[in-house]
Amino acid sequence: MSSDHPSDERVASDGRIESAPLTDGVSRRRRRVFSGEDVPLLGAVLLVGALMYVTYLATHDYPAYGAGLYLEIADQIRTHGYVLPEQIPGYTKGGIPFAYPPLMFYVAAVLRDLTGIGPIAYARYVPGVLVLLYLIPYYFVARELLASSRRAAIASVLFAVTPAALQWHLSAGGIVRAMGLLLVLTGTYVGLRLFRGGDRRWLVPGVVCFGLTVLTHPTYTVVFGLTYLLLFVSFDRSITGLVAGAAVASGGLLLAAPWWLEVIQHHGVGIFTAAAGTHSGLGGGVGRVLSEFVYLMDFDTEALYYVAAYAGTGYALYRRQWFLPAWLFSLGYVVGKPRFQFLAGSMLTAVLLVEVVVPRIRRAGLPLDRRRTVSLFVAGVLVLGAVGLGTAFVASASNSHDGSTTMPAFMDGSDEKAMAWAQRNTAPSSSFVVLGDAAEWFPLLTDRTILVGPWGVEWTTPERYQSQLELYESISECEGAPCLTAKLQAYGHSPDYVYVPKGHYTVRGMDHTQSDRMRDSLQAADRYEIAYENEGVVIVRVSDS
Repeated sequence: MSSDHPSDERVASDGRIESAPLTDGVSRRRRRVFSGEDVPLLGAVLLVGALMYVTYLATHDYPAYGAGLYLEIADQIRTHGYVLPEQIPGYTKGGIPFAYPPLMFYVAAVLRDLTGIGPIAYARYVPGVLVLLYLIPYYFVARELLASSRRAAIASVLFAVTPAALQWHLSAGGIVRAMGLLLVLTGTYVGLRLFRGGDRRWLVPGVVCFGLTVLTHPTYTVVFGLTYLLLFVSFDRSITGLVAGAAVASGGLLLAAPWWLEVIQHHGVGIFTAAAGTHSGLGGGVGRVLSEFVYLMDFDTEALYYVAAYAGTGYALYRRQWFLPAWLFSLGYVVGKPRFQFLAGSMLTAVLLVEVVVPRIRRAGLPLDRRRTVSLFVAGVLVLGAVGLGTAFVASASNSHDGSTTMPAFMDGSDEKAMAWAQRNTAPSSSFVVLGDAAEWFPLLTDRTILVGPWGVEWTTPERYQSQLELYESISECEGAPCLTAKLQAYGHSPDYVYVPKGHYTVRGMDHTQSDRMRDSLQAADRYEIAYENEGVVIVRVSDS
């Protein structure tokens, strides 16, 4: 199989692969968007992505993590006749202001109206479809930057099985985040054509991609903007390049103006600055460097992905190739979300494998006729090993999630039964405090209000968000009625009911096991009366005494 860029790679007499991935400098050479060699390679990438998706579905009767708030927003849009609501009820007393970018909520509203699909099924199936779709532009971005279809395929397979990417995109929240990444990667390919290829016909697609990203998720908007800034600095530091970048930015913001102007009209511009102060914010000095590039390399299976990406970064810097290392570092430092490091990190790992690992095997003193076979075998084993680790991750068969189960579901069958009871047997005005991550789904599935929970509160003030987060975490870890009562009184909450998981549950995605003492102490306390119980949940009615 020949490379579609044969001039970029050759084998030296000693078996060493000599190449120069086109990650720096300006290239005006027109490249085909699609070639015959891409078909089987991209097919193999999608096959690996499908393996992750099928494994996830086979091991998860309920979606991993939460998307209750997202789907509640979609339901509110449907309820309001597809007009943007001002408030989203159910999440804390009085609800939360609506300021989320609305694109995927409208998509969810339309699809659920057309198909009748339930919220649990929607959050379980849709993210995987979007994950498969974003692997397509990732492959073409890698092909452009690595100047080789084969290298692009290796990088894409590695990205398809990277735990940090799967955790946030294959799980329930991927109904929004995976679309954000799809738009970022499509926009990155457009940006390469625009800045490095110098083809201004890609300007309009760039505007559309950025505008849709603004309408999808604020974090992915930052990723898009940083990526375009790096593309400009790396490939087209000219007046026309500057104008093109400014046109993409201004055009995209203008495209999204109907949303952000309405939000400002209802809530003021401060609502956006309030949200920017939560979820670790942007940048962060030495602390951000340590948290994003040092502490992540803990002694677990995920660490292998980081070590390989950083080793590839070191090799690229040694070769004086700056774009991919700069892309990895800037996204890791500014955005502070590890998943974005692997946009470049998987490509850097692929280059390390092809240019360092395989050539060393070929120079290991083996007979000439065996070098290629052995090197391909070792490379295949390494890639298949990464696939195996990714499969274990999505199947929740790995303990690399800080010692907890990977890809945990926030709710199970017991939760679904308990929430159905709450909807049928409590007054619509009833308020609840829900311990554990099932709280994220609770307002959507019951039409009842939770008084404690951080979801969506970032759109109020950073102080209120932090207060809700701290109370939620501390009350979810209570092991008896006295702790529960003390927390509620300290924060001035008087719920009508308290929802308590029994046995295993999660708090912010981390495994917990409820103490057997909790139920006994609730039953013995005068303040609480057991109103409902099944094998996994107990709901108690709270009295004023």
